[in-house]
Amino acid sequence: MVDDQYRGLLTEREREIIVGDANVSDNYRYRVVSRVRTKIENVGEDVEILSENRDDLLAELRDAVCSEED
Repeated sequence: MVDDQYRGLLTEREREIIVGDANVSDNYRYRVVSRVRTKIENVGEDVEILSENRDDLLAELRDAVCSEED
């Protein structure tokens, strides 16, 4: 199994499924999307913890998520 400490929000398998590179049922794809939505909702709690304890890490998170691509 892949070490989760080196992944972002999505696992490698979730990336494959969302991109469409995995041959899975529509039902399974829906469950993966639902699971990702739950992760996104949980980011709010992480932001709160970082804002109270590690402003430097919160700034890095904001830079990674909010940076505009040219």
